[in-house]
Amino acid sequence: IDLSIIYFIKQSNQFDPENTGYVSTEKFRSLLQSHGSELDPHKLEVLLALADSNSDGKICYQDFVNLMSNKRSNSFRQAIMQGNQHLCNKALFEESGLSLSQRFIRHVAHETLPREIDRKWYYDSYTCCPPPWFMITVTIIEVAMFVYYGLILDRWVLQVTHPSFLKNPLVYHPQLRAQVWRYLSYIFMHAGIEHLGLNVALQLLVGVPLEMVHGALRIGFLYITGVLAGSLAVSIADMTAPVVGSSGGVYALISAHLANIVMNWSGMKCQFKLFRMAIALICMSFEFGRAVWLRLYPSAYPPCPYPSFVAHLGGVVVGVTLGVVILRNYEQRLQGQSTLWIFLIMYVVFVVFAVFWNIFAYSLLDLKLPLSP
Repeated sequence: IDLSIIYFIKQSNQFDPENTGYVSTEKFRSLLQSHGSELDPHKLEVLLALADSNSDGKICYQDFVNLMSNKRSNSFRQAIMQGNQHLCNKALFEESGLSLSQRFIRHVAHETLPREIDRKWYYDSYTCCPPPWFMITVTIIEVAMFVYYGLILDRWVLQVTHPSFLKNPLVYHPQLRAQVWRYLSYIFMHAGIEHLGLNVALQLLVGVPLEMVHGALRIGFLYITGVLAGSLAVSIADMTAPVVGSSGGVYALISAHLANIVMNWSGMKCQFKLFRMAIALICMSFEFGRAVWLRLYPSAYPPCPYPSFVAHLGGVVVGVTLGVVILRNYEQRLQGQSTLWIFLIMYVVFVVFAVFWNIFAYSLLDLKLPLSP
């Protein structure tokens, strides 16, 4: 906390001499009028909104301290959301004289957050530390693995048609489903450069801005749960097919983002949002259609079929359930969200069911699986 904020907190403490934990709204507003010029304009707007939202005539002192020390508690957020606050300055999108990096951060805020007060808070507090390392790291590894196997196989388009493609230790293969790392590691293998290109473009264009706003922990969790749901869905619904590509995680991110835009349509201020949604849906449809065609096309190396497209659907289901809750609650503790727990329990039940299915169903159904590579 800088010196001006420390001084401001000390001044406010004088209005609670009996240590009740609350500050009078009237005295709080007089403090803002006296020393508001020493604060960041965005923080001042949030403080005024906090003062206007409390009809009981008092403000929780801890909420004020949390705000000034860049912490947003649930109680503070509820106070803001329940009040009819009026931001006194112009909207963030109308501000001029910004540098290139500031305009980019503002653009990310308008692309991902539906509330003006959240957009201003994010713009004011974002420091690019840490950077969006998760999506960038995953993308670099995926590209590196593709280049590595491209050189080994001497094939760049439809690598999956090469007889040695499935012999690597990363692809999920039904005969090797006991090697549990394959349920996640398959994301680093792609069917060809067309498959890799679409996935990389989508996860960078959507995943990086989402990680900048929501952090690596939330976006990484959403991405990985989508990846795991994809491979498990294939093991249940398309039991004889292998799986490659990061589409499960990518579709979880995109479907969550698009669902968030639709649910908060009036609040989303991103330009050309309808056009951007259409482009995203066209790219997803094209990539999904390619996967369906490849799966149904007769394999050049029977009895092993081409990779399944069901992983895409698993990622979409995760995105519109867990993903929507994660993206909706910006900078809030997710532990208190009952909807999240409902979806999380459903996800755990699905994983447990899939584990038992993989242990018993294959032998009970007496399936003829493709030979292990």
